[in-house]
Amino acid sequence: MMRLIFAGSPEIAIPSLNALSTAGHEIALVITREDSPFGRKGILTPTPVGKVANDLNLPILKANRISEHRTRIEAANADLGVIVAYGGLIPRDLLVVPKFGWINLHFSLLPRWRGAAPVQHAILNGDEITGACVFQLVEKLDAGPIFGSVTQPIGRNETAGHLLSALSNSGSSLLVKVVEAISNGAAKAVEQQGDVTLAPKFLAEDARIDWRHSAARIDKQIRACTPEPGAFTTIAGSRLKILEAQIDRDGPRLSPGEIRGPKEVMIGTGTDPVALKLVQPSSKSPMKAADWLRGHTGEMKADINRLNE
Repeated sequence: MMRLIFAGSPEIAIPSLNALSTAGHEIALVITREDSPFGRKGILTPTPVGKVANDLNLPILKANRISEHRTRIEAANADLGVIVAYGGLIPRDLLVVPKFGWINLHFSLLPRWRGAAPVQHAILNGDEITGACVFQLVEKLDAGPIFGSVTQPIGRNETAGHLLSALSNSGSSLLVKVVEAISNGAAKAVEQQGDVTLAPKFLAEDARIDWRHSAARIDKQIRACTPEPGAFTTIAGSRLKILEAQIDRDGPRLSPGEIRGPKEVMIGTGTDPVALKLVQPSSKSPMKAADWLRGHTGEMKADINRLNE
């Protein structure tokens, strides 16, 4: 069994923490991001990993910058550091602190989609297959040799949230196997091969829909941005988040941004219309698109040129 430091923050890191703990490894320290404001009242709330670590009575270090906590990390006396979506960088001088360094569970088939949003970029670019891999952390971003990987097909209607959930589970099983192999000396890492593509974090503006694009492009954008940051459009200056939609290849020809209802809410694109299913107006709860449209009268059109709302 190994003595581990585990670094992770969001919900997708929880299966890995649980799997390592269940496998009998000693979690000497859990590093997670600092508590952050949540909800309208801005109540400081621990990360999902922080909550689970607390429930498991594990030692916790809440830090947005690991470099400021070298003494605490050294004191953990860990054999191995494990990272799953922590949300921060391990500085060069700390890479060698654990006996076997640090490994990272990454949700792509490296070297394709190095960076913070690999699943989102895989969906947006129409990849048919993705996966997860465990690699040795090096100073260069997501560039270390790979210990193992699993593959996962991307469903035609799959969202980033659904795909990440699936990969977090299959990836946790892979992670346990790699940690076990490192523990017994059987692990072998292979250098990455193939073309490098980058997957930077999705920003809010990346989620704004341009209805002049093809329906296929918009469909991928909506799925890639669900649940975060959430694909949206603006209508008369008011933001509308698109939570669920599908291409209607038998629908009427509509101009980009043109909205037609009432029973089925369709919006025009550069090609086929897109049928809106579930939406969320600004400062309101999610609702069926037809219910949202009933609250409006007259002709409706989504903005396609207002880029600074």
